[in-house]
Amino acid sequence: MILPAGMDSGQSLAAEMRSAFSENGLLAGSPDFEYRPEQQEMAEAVGRSLERESSLVVEAGTGVGKSLAYLLPAVHYGLESGRKAVFSTHTINLQEQLLKKDLPLVRKLAGRPFRAALLKGRGNYVCPARLKQARMNSGDLFSSSESDELEAIWKWFETTRDGTLSDMDFQPTPKVWQMVCSEAEICSTRSCGARGDCFFQEARKEAADAEVVVINHTLFFSLLDIENLLEHDGYLFPDDFVVFDEAHTLESVASNQLGLRLTQAGLRFDLQRLHNPRSRKGLLRSLGAGKAMAAVERALAESEEFFDLLGEVSEFGDHGREFRVREPEVVPNTLAEPLRELCSDLGSLADTIENETTRAEVQEGTRRIRDAHATMRMFLDQEDEGCVYWVEAGGAERTSYAMRAAPVDVAERLGPLLFAEGKTAVLTSATLGTGDPDLSYFRQRVGGEQVEALQIGSPFNYREQMNIHVVKSMPDPTSAEYGEALAKWIERFLHQSDGRAFVLFTSYRSLQLVAKEIEGVCRQQGWQLLIQGKKYPRHRLLQEFRDDERSVLLGTDSFWTGVDVPGNALSNVIVTRLPFAVPDHPLTAARLERIEEKGGNPFMNYSVPEAVIKLRQGVGRLIRSSRDRGMVVILDNRVVTRRYGKTFLEALPDAPIEIVDQPLEEE
Repeated sequence: MILPAGMDSGQSLAAEMRSAFSENGLLAGSPDFEYRPEQQEMAEAVGRSLERESSLVVEAGTGVGKSLAYLLPAVHYGLESGRKAVFSTHTINLQEQLLKKDLPLVRKLAGRPFRAALLKGRGNYVCPARLKQARMNSGDLFSSSESDELEAIWKWFETTRDGTLSDMDFQPTPKVWQMVCSEAEICSTRSCGARGDCFFQEARKEAADAEVVVINHTLFFSLLDIENLLEHDGYLFPDDFVVFDEAHTLESVASNQLGLRLTQAGLRFDLQRLHNPRSRKGLLRSLGAGKAMAAVERALAESEEFFDLLGEVSEFGDHGREFRVREPEVVPNTLAEPLRELCSDLGSLADTIENETTRAEVQEGTRRIRDAHATMRMFLDQEDEGCVYWVEAGGAERTSYAMRAAPVDVAERLGPLLFAEGKTAVLTSATLGTGDPDLSYFRQRVGGEQVEALQIGSPFNYREQMNIHVVKSMPDPTSAEYGEALAKWIERFLHQSDGRAFVLFTSYRSLQLVAKEIEGVCRQQGWQLLIQGKKYPRHRLLQEFRDDERSVLLGTDSFWTGVDVPGNALSNVIVTRLPFAVPDHPLTAARLERIEEKGGNPFMNYSVPEAVIKLRQGVGRLIRSSRDRGMVVILDNRVVTRRYGKTFLEALPDAPIEIVDQPLEEE
């Protein structure tokens, strides 16, 4: 590799990074560069870790510029060593930032070109062969409105460059898209790759040939070949290494991907794409496959009865949506035989079909039914003792059900996957710590107790940029006076910031009650009131909030993290309640039980650390640049009235804290 001026090939990678990120180093020539010792420290640590082929966990506070601090050493190391660099993120926004902003800068600095590829899940790509086949059989597969949508997809297909959903200026319905997107049985290297017009196969080839691959966490875990992972170095590609940004989400993503999920609606969808008795549409109708169609009708009827019975035996309570299943065979597996019979009929049918694409469609339908059958059996048998099992009620009426399972201790499975000998992973985020030394809580949750840890603070001057107000005189969240007081205190602090606020809730019910109480004052003051779950989707809510600098946004879970609103629009973050996880959710309950079985304190060892991290993430929405100023308001007096409250306060940024102890009327 030809190194640019300022990077000496005789130095260690860590030393090269220390030089590159110095005040007069390689990056100093970039117009947007400002020297940050925190960024330099992180880049040096990442370089050292990669050179040693060891893993690293690093918390880098907001404003460090962590993406560049891992990209430059990782790309440099990858090009020198010949190892592929995989960068995994949780959000699309960060993926786009890496590809469009950060990696082009790294390419300039690297001294030689390299290829970077974005790999999405195959369901994001249109399959040309399936699209053409769907148009040929449109009358048997789709209603007239769906056929119109298919034509719109065809027109887009004729001009698209990457063939993915994000390139489309409209949102197709799931039914139509599922009939034209890439599928494992249909869109294979042999069948589609040879033609050279398959977007997914081309993207996969680009990723295989590229030196750098950008991916998301969910896809990362879905692509892991767990059975063979320990037999070779690397993760997704031979001898690759991975950097996980937004690593605070890894445990929950891995828990979902390593668990089980089968929904009533999903199985119905898979059956009806084969044959829908009501609309008389479907793949089997175009084939005139009467025997298989009858088998689908039987499976559909048995499926509805099976899930209805599952709902009947599940005791959800007045407001709950989850019911923990503690014993095997909670209901008889009456669906097993109809699904087996259907798979047999589909297999026989596939053997008679000459058209390769049509045969693959039937085989893909068979695979989906077979997977559903296997998931159902694993759930009812509870064959994995390390998992917790539960039934989930979905839909507005809570009458659509799902079978769910997840590992109680993800660390036991995640540690060997990520940190085995010969593998190199860097995990980073702005919020990993709970005030614990050496990020011990996070490392324990992901099975990385032996992995080196580094905490790097933010370069922001929080003592000058932020004020924290804790309302001690707020009633306890469990008291009858809490709801009324909550709305009044929120109103009080909205006046102080003239709107411009995020109000973060832990329950949608509480959000709705407050919205009703404050809508009048918001109207009077000219503050646009933006409410999660009403009128706008999440991305549109954020855009409205950014565009109207005096607006007020009420949000729950998804607004505590991953939201970036620098500037005057966000000057006030109001935390209505400490974000403790609901202790009666089956997965949370099982984890608390596991800690207790081992002699630990479930509340202090799990509930408090998890809530501390979530609070840090919520508070982190406020200061996003060195020019931002604002206040954080905590309307939960437990941070000053309970012994554990000190843990929360000590984990917050080093900013002035005012304890508000007088009643609201005296304010």
